[in-house]
Amino acid sequence: MTDDQKSGLSLIAGSVGVIITLALHPSGHITPDQIDSVVRRLVAVHGLALACLPLLFLGAMGLSRRLASTDRLATIALVLYGFAALAMMCAAVFDGLVSPDLLRQIVANSPPARDAWRTLMQFNGYVDEAFAKVFIVAASAAVMLWSVSIVRTQALARGAGFVGGALGLLTLVTLFSGVLQHSPHAFSLLIICQILWFILVGVLLCRLHGKSGLTSV
Repeated sequence: MTDDQKSGLSLIAGSVGVIITLALHPSGHITPDQIDSVVRRLVAVHGLALACLPLLFLGAMGLSRRLASTDRLATIALVLYGFAALAMMCAAVFDGLVSPDLLRQIVANSPPARDAWRTLMQFNGYVDEAFAKVFIVAASAAVMLWSVSIVRTQALARGAGFVGGALGLLTLVTLFSGVLQHSPHAFSLLIICQILWFILVGVLLCRLHGKSGLTSV
């Protein structure tokens, strides 16, 4: 199996895991009777998301190696995506590992103390959202740079470069316009669009069998 194929499979596997995380993420109003089940789901889906981040970064590193050129665009994109992955890791920790404890405290305490824990829960949500925004911005910038590199080097199908460039630009414009303010579903949609691009690139990398990819025994 070539290095390109391994990188492509890493991108695809990590992307599928993120899609599963978004599909199974709890949402809506939570009753006290639902706390235990919601907490288990929060920990499980965010644990999966955290496991997917190394896979995505390994795939991104392979993509950057394939697109390597003297302009260093692919290298800059990899650095930006590493920054984005770190932000997403923080978001997953706050939403998946901190939130469950806060939910338990809200249910376990009496009304006066419960209000304080609810305030902490709200603050935790703001922190989670802030890290998610950092991820979206940094990842979109990385996708745009990779896309420019794809078009310039033609190491992959140029169509993927045009799609990624348009997607990254549209994502940044949409985010900074404020249209998606405090909308978790909108954030999920933006992430899914990026993930679909990674799946496309992963498939293209997997199809490079025998085309100057690094081989392993």
